[in-house]
Amino acid sequence: MTTESSKLPVGFGRLWTAQTVSSLGDGVTHAALPLLALTLTRDPMALAVVTAAGTLPWLLFGVLGGALVDRWDRRRTMWVTDAARAALLAIPAAAAALDMLSVPLLAVLAFLLGLGALFFDTAATAYLPDLLGRDPALLERANSRLRGAQTAASGFAGPPAGSALLALGRAVPLLADAVSFALSAVLVRSLPAAPRPVPQARESLLRQARAGASYVVRDRLLLGLALRPAVGNTAFLAVETVLALFAHDRLGIDAFGFGLLLTAEATGGLLGAGIASFLGRRLGTGTALTCTAAAEGLAVLGLAAAPDPYVAGLALAVCGAGMGATMVIGPSLRQAIVPAHLMGRVASTSRMLAMCAAPFGAFLGGWLATTYDVRTPLYTAAGLLLTMTAVTSTMTSNRRVEAALRATAPAGDLVHPQSPDPVQERAVTGALAPGDGRR
Repeated sequence: MTTESSKLPVGFGRLWTAQTVSSLGDGVTHAALPLLALTLTRDPMALAVVTAAGTLPWLLFGVLGGALVDRWDRRRTMWVTDAARAALLAIPAAAAALDMLSVPLLAVLAFLLGLGALFFDTAATAYLPDLLGRDPALLERANSRLRGAQTAASGFAGPPAGSALLALGRAVPLLADAVSFALSAVLVRSLPAAPRPVPQARESLLRQARAGASYVVRDRLLLGLALRPAVGNTAFLAVETVLALFAHDRLGIDAFGFGLLLTAEATGGLLGAGIASFLGRRLGTGTALTCTAAAEGLAVLGLAAAPDPYVAGLALAVCGAGMGATMVIGPSLRQAIVPAHLMGRVASTSRMLAMCAAPFGAFLGGWLATTYDVRTPLYTAAGLLLTMTAVTSTMTSNRRVEAALRATAPAGDLVHPQSPDPVQERAVTGALAPGDGRR
């Protein structure tokens, strides 16, 4: 750890810059998209459609997308995807300039941007361990930087910028995001090439996808860590669907104030990403993840009961801190121990389980707000998060995490020569190891 500064390669700096620029554009769109939808409709269910559309690609193509990433050149996948998203945003920007924007168009935009995120994020997750030599300490440090920059750009700087740019015209924030994707594509294109995954002979895409899914489902620790964000996404999408309406109707916040509210969450996320390594060392990875999950649930409960914007901002900051720490500790551990040839499939399967729950959460939030009250989705989300924390705490204990690291540290991706199925062999090895688990 004392020499890790010199170990981070130059290529990581370019990857970090590319994701920071792209995240800034994402933050602009994240604030502008619900506000654009609000200019077209006040129907909570219509808003839920736009929110849910961005998560549907993970539900429909998540595992297959991971299998494709494990076949493709990961650097090329990233820059081509970003270039395509830059071109895509020109369509709604033109529609906004011509006053032809509609809720269905925004939903289609959200879906296609989500499809691009599926391929880019999966490829980036699989590319980083190759870039850093699968060093656990470097991966945690790199993910902390990536997560911190992403939070600062997409949450801290992006939302106020999105609200401000929207005041200049409905097309402006969309064009800004397009520029960010284009710059990211150029930077990623300059990254060093990583070893291409070795193709597995006579295996269909569907069979490879099933192997990745089985690897996650058979491992108790991996499954527990995948279920946690799945329930979390149900809760967070229920909140996100009605957050703009809640902020406007119950807290009296205007468009610029809504951007500042999202910035409060991002500020907490930046802090959480910065202290993630400390929490992991101090509490142990499993306990740290349980504590951050509990903090998220209590924070959403505070948001639901918030009497004014200041309490709401504080609650979102605490929630953001919990999410920021979680999204550094968990992925770093997964990248360190999952075999390179399975990384795309494992990452996409874990993400798919989380994202599959998101459309349900979005529609749940819209239905609860329509049927009962705009605060009801927030109280429901808090209950889901706290229940999830209790249920998964034993699945993601320190004992399981430590056993997983011991099982994988010496041999990395080596498979027993008598095993015809590397996925099965790894699952059996993990089952026999003390603690029965792997993250």
